[in-house]
Amino acid sequence: MNPEWPGTVSPQAKQAIAAMNAQPAPDVSIPHEQIRQMIDAMQQGMGGVQLARFGVTVANTEMAGVPVRIFAPPAGPALADGAKVLLNLHGGGFMLDSGSMTENIAMAALTKLPIVAVLYRLAPEHPFPAAVDDALAVYRALLSTRDAGQIGLYGTSAGAGLSAQLVMRLQAEGLPAPRAMGFFSGSADLARDGDCEAYLPPLPGSGSVIESLAPYAGETDRRDPALSPIFGDLGGFPPTLVLTSTRDQLLSQSALFHRALLKAGVEAELVVFEALPHAFWAYTDLPETDEAFGHMARFFARHMQSPRVTHDRG
Repeated sequence: MNPEWPGTVSPQAKQAIAAMNAQPAPDVSIPHEQIRQMIDAMQQGMGGVQLARFGVTVANTEMAGVPVRIFAPPAGPALADGAKVLLNLHGGGFMLDSGSMTENIAMAALTKLPIVAVLYRLAPEHPFPAAVDDALAVYRALLSTRDAGQIGLYGTSAGAGLSAQLVMRLQAEGLPAPRAMGFFSGSADLARDGDCEAYLPPLPGSGSVIESLAPYAGETDRRDPALSPIFGDLGGFPPTLVLTSTRDQLLSQSALFHRALLKAGVEAELVVFEALPHAFWAYTDLPETDEAFGHMARFFARHMQSPRVTHDRG
């Protein structure tokens, strides 16, 4: 990757990315449980700073037997029956929790909505569809006390793919889709590498899609729409915001999913940031991070305040 950064990113972004690139490659020989502990510590540390900045509170609890984190905005509504809520499925390659804190704190403050982050079961101990099962259980619990139009769904990286998988599962079970979906730096195709994955350095500790997602996919056919929604009928998907950046390994996959949604007649927006790495908003404190969260929050505010529109699928 070119170490020279264009003048179209903030000075803070240049400094942050230069520091990231100077770090040694991760030691893939470290036991997986130890990696999880390290990432959890990072989430708690970074999350603590964000909680103080935004005045958000977080509580660890369970819904439908699934562990969740509930984020309450400052001076905003608590999670209550019949109230609007956002449902988050965090990133981490389906094997780590690298976002259940940092993906949600700013969102709770900016949207002024409570957020439920699902701490779904992780691969390789729990391959597909365990994570989707957990997400579905929490969604059902939310749906039991409110209309689907009062639920927004979003995720980053693996959480973006899992969000799309959840909507496919809802369709299969005859359940209503959420009012809107955020698909942030993700892939809806677990069968094929995209162009950006071919020429950008691989994500830390990962290789191709086939290699890195094998523990999650397990024995499931990679082209099964339940696992790779891009191969299925996307016509029933809710309005979707796709967000990525030009040095994101999943830029191609995000753009391909956006095109597939448009082809299916789904209202979909694509926002591409300049020069920044994969899922940068989840772990960097930059002007671009604030801008990204602003895009996300305005998208949900706009769609969850407007009536649901039923599109003619022809």
